[in-house]
Amino acid sequence: MNVFEVIVLAIIEGLTEFLPVSSTGHMIIASSLMGIQSDNFVKLFTVAIQLGTILSVVVLYFKRFFRSFDFYFKLFVAFIPAVIFGLLFSDMIDELMESPLTVGVTLLVGGVILLFVDKWFKNADIDDADEISYPTALKIGIFQCLAMIPGMSRSGASIVGGMSQKLTRKAAAEFSFFLAVPTMFAATAKKLYDFYKDGHTISSDEINLLLLGNVIGFVVALIAIKSFIGFLSKNGFRVFGIYRIIVGAIIIVLILSGHSLQII
Repeated sequence: MNVFEVIVLAIIEGLTEFLPVSSTGHMIIASSLMGIQSDNFVKLFTVAIQLGTILSVVVLYFKRFFRSFDFYFKLFVAFIPAVIFGLLFSDMIDELMESPLTVGVTLLVGGVILLFVDKWFKNADIDDADEISYPTALKIGIFQCLAMIPGMSRSGASIVGGMSQKLTRKAAAEFSFFLAVPTMFAATAKKLYDFYKDGHTISSDEINLLLLGNVIGFVVALIAIKSFIGFLSKNGFRVFGIYRIIVGAIIIVLILSGHSLQII
């Protein structure tokens, strides 16, 4: 990977990680257009730059993370399903991750769902993520597990899960952001552990690329989160649904027309 490729992928990660549009789908298109060949460092990079986006959530909602211990327990309860499902179905998830067609179809189907979400869950009465109960946190965590299907979108699944439990769009989105911190941190830690366990090492140049990617991802994610909350509260999910359908269709058309796409 070169500096230009790192900048592009980091911007995409920062923009799409917390939006219900699937960062994986966008990574596929971008990496294929730029001709990035997947290797051990590239696979590590696409996960490790999540640390920057995680930090953006902590910075934006710094006071919320120190409001009460009850907040952490709820996040832990919501995080548990991802751990269980991840351990039970790791092989199946790995197989799906090798299928760009799965990503394209999932993006398209998820987009259709987002077209109707606002009508399905319009009787919300919880406007503060701190007000959710432990059973509600667990249910949202179960919804998040749907994101183990590539292209589903972690934020999209958990936000819809929150709305199904009568959270407003704003409250559901914010809880999704909070839940991203332990979930993405665990995924990054595991990827780093596996990378070193398999005997791989990182050169000084690669460390610099990782740092650059995380800094860019952090800044872009700050802007994306603040903009998303305001847009979502006023406009809902329809625009994101249409956008997902377009991106999913592009991936499917590229595959059917003989283009070789890869999940990096």
